[in-house]
Amino acid sequence: MSTLTPAAARRIFLLLTATRWFPVGLVVSVTTLLPIDRGLSVTQTLTLASVTGIVVFALELPTGGTADAFGRRPVLVAAASMQVLAATLFATAQSFWAFALAAAAMGTFRALDSGPMEAWFVDTVHATSPGADVDRTLSRQGGVLGASIALGALVSGGLVWWDPVDAWSALTLPYVVYAVLAAGHLVMVCLLLREDRPVEAGAGPSRLRRALDSARRTPGTVVAGLRLAGGNRVLRSLLLVEVFWAAAMVVFEQFLPIRLAEILGDEAAAGTLVGPAAAAGWGVFALGATLAGLASRRVGVVRAAIAARVLNGLGAVWMGLVAGPAALVVAYLVTYALHGAGGPLYNTLLHREAEARNRSTVLSMASMTAFASFAVVSPSLGWISDTVSTPVAMVAGGALSVLGALCFVPAWRRERELAAEGRTVVSV
Repeated sequence: MSTLTPAAARRIFLLLTATRWFPVGLVVSVTTLLPIDRGLSVTQTLTLASVTGIVVFALELPTGGTADAFGRRPVLVAAASMQVLAATLFATAQSFWAFALAAAAMGTFRALDSGPMEAWFVDTVHATSPGADVDRTLSRQGGVLGASIALGALVSGGLVWWDPVDAWSALTLPYVVYAVLAAGHLVMVCLLLREDRPVEAGAGPSRLRRALDSARRTPGTVVAGLRLAGGNRVLRSLLLVEVFWAAAMVVFEQFLPIRLAEILGDEAAAGTLVGPAAAAGWGVFALGATLAGLASRRVGVVRAAIAARVLNGLGAVWMGLVAGPAALVVAYLVTYALHGAGGPLYNTLLHREAEARNRSTVLSMASMTAFASFAVVSPSLGWISDTVSTPVAMVAGGALSVLGALCFVPAWRRERELAAEGRTVVSV
């Protein structure tokens, strides 16, 4: 089998990025509305997000080891297959436990899908151009990803408005189309993805042993990561940022469609409006990320990160206080732009505390902390929504997120120490 050229690998990488994320855009605005429309409470609905987060948390490192042992292509085929299953389960679920099964399948898909595609692309490029940088292609991929989700969200709003099948809820059609397009993505992965791996005697059992060894090493990897954080106060505090950050994320990602449905009095009407709002949200997310780089050069990375986190939390509070649909969407867009600004700044601070030998571990710990926190906060705010009100839950989530700014203080002190010593961090 001939090795793909970098240009051919780039085309496949970007195409599969589009077929992977456009279907997700179809359901990003109705994920919380469909279960409520089928009789689940807000608490039960947000518990589904908790199920997905727990599954991803548990499987993230083992699935990475499996991709290294067996190859990227088999794992990506398994991931695409699991996406079809998850979409089908969501489209047909009628009870909490059926939705929970769908949420677990979605978590399995996300764990399998996290990383192998990018690793396949880099490996393929390095096969013919060893050591080549891939930053330009990854930047293009980010643009394709955002545009795909935005377009999918717009189409989703149109599908809900169209509502051509009287026997279905208007919110069902986006999930049906999602399942069909997910099957199309599976076919594309099978047809387009080629992978050259060395053939060794006993390769099958050897790969199996490596995968099992990787799974057995996972607890040790987690323990080593905890020890690393335990000995580094700055890193430990940065990881705690994720605990508070998750509260705001629940507000602007999970509660927007729920609150819109309450204001409008109809889940289908909310689904029609959330689609364009989510599309615009991804646009302002990119704008916020761009402006963050300009702000950090003027005031420093830590100060800019603190400002983004505080304003993002206050934006979530604002979303809980407004009473009209237009005001809610405006508050959401401002909050989402600030969310986009916070991400690059936060990752920059993580990289300051990491080294080449532990950089992946540090990033994995941050991701796992975020998923675990999201899993705890989602049903908690859902309970507040059911027992008190949705606006109170949103204000509580936003206020909790603002407190997370205190976790940046050790990083701020470290930055000031570097400046006092005349050591500056090069920005590239």
